Amino acid sequence: MAKILVVDDSPTILAGTTKILASAGHEVIQAEGGVQAIEMANSDNPDLILMDVVMPDMNGFQTTRKLTTTPETKHIPVIMLTTKDQETDKVWAKRQGASDYIVKPPKPDDLLSKIDNLL
Repeated sequence: MAKILVVDDSPTILAGTTKILASAGHEVIQAEGGVQAIEMANSDNPDLILMDVVMPDMNGFQTTRKLTTTPETKHIPVIMLTTKDQETDKVWAKRQGASDYIVKPPKPDDLLSKIDNLL
């Protein structure tokens, strides 16, 4: 299965998302913020990234833009996984390079289906 980097500053969301992904056979690595996510994307080369938006060091939009415009990481699809559910947020995420957008909490079947579609 795939190696997936989950980026979120909430331990509860990290645990819940990891449980969903691991139950489907995916390998999960975790980052608690944007700066750490960029470092891990470069060092661990995940197949896909699930990205929160609201984080303390670097928000998910900024992190996604950096990842999707850097030659070493631009091939990695990013799915935004956030509580922000406004249409403008979804449009902005796409403009930053996100491949898809899911509002928290994710339904396991929806999350896994979107991941499968990108991999």
